[in-house]
Amino acid sequence: MELQGCGTALVTPFHADGSIDEPALVSLVRWQVESGIDWLVACGTTGETPTLDDAEWLRVIRIVAEAAAGRVPVWAGCSHNSTRIAVSKAEAAAQVPGVTAILTANPWYNKPTQEGQFQHFRAIARAVPLPVVLYNIPSRSGVNLEPATVLRLIDAAPNIEGIKESSGNIVQIADLIAQAPAGFRVYSGDDLLALATLGVGGAGLVSVVSNLIPAETAQMIRFALHGDRRAAQQIQKKYFRLMQGLFKESSPGPVKSVLAMMGRIGEHYRLPMVPVQPATRAYLEQLAAELGLLAHALTPDH
Repeated sequence: MELQGCGTALVTPFHADGSIDEPALVSLVRWQVESGIDWLVACGTTGETPTLDDAEWLRVIRIVAEAAAGRVPVWAGCSHNSTRIAVSKAEAAAQVPGVTAILTANPWYNKPTQEGQFQHFRAIARAVPLPVVLYNIPSRSGVNLEPATVLRLIDAAPNIEGIKESSGNIVQIADLIAQAPAGFRVYSGDDLLALATLGVGGAGLVSVVSNLIPAETAQMIRFALHGDRRAAQQIQKKYFRLMQGLFKESSPGPVKSVLAMMGRIGEHYRLPMVPVQPATRAYLEQLAAELGLLAHALTPDH
């Protein structure tokens, strides 16, 4: 996989009745593409995907792919803690025109061993013709995908071409990059560790904060990839508190809160996700105002 840069892990907008706000999702995709983001992730963690039923999940992927219209790659999140269901989802997503890769996370709750994860991911990769990007997120899944297992998977399934690394362990990330074959891409799954990951040979970032500042986040990663470390650090420094603030409560609560302040979506969630606490909201609103994110807030009928 040759893809480098910054991809956005998109939120899923909802109406007040809980249904998917399709016009808002289309608008978000178009804004992201026009802002210069390098690719989009539909139905990842930030998309509240566990609350979507199968038809809704596939619908969101189709909307994102159609709105992107081939202008940027689209990754489809196909994760489940049942390997059989994860395989089925990957097979369905791979048939959607415009989907260019499958992103699939560790099985959660089951707490499989390294061998269990190996067989799980291998089964998914062997079921689809598209590139597969692994997604290691121990804080959500309860299990870590170790570098040795990733290397086994690369050998076992040649279409496993990358990993979104959200372990927060920069030593583990550097270890994997040092051992992985040429062409295997390691992407940071953490905005705050993006520059550190690129510094040890990473290929880019799958971002939450780029939901709010797509042009700036993409530029930060481009600067870093082209060796302009100082310029990249200046952008990170400016938005560092925003990156931190988006995880003051469980994501995507904070990022959807700020997107709503910007007028880009209604602030609606599906249980068990709920609106952020008043203190968090006040902090985020002040921060967003200081950064100029609210200066051109859209009207609700955008």
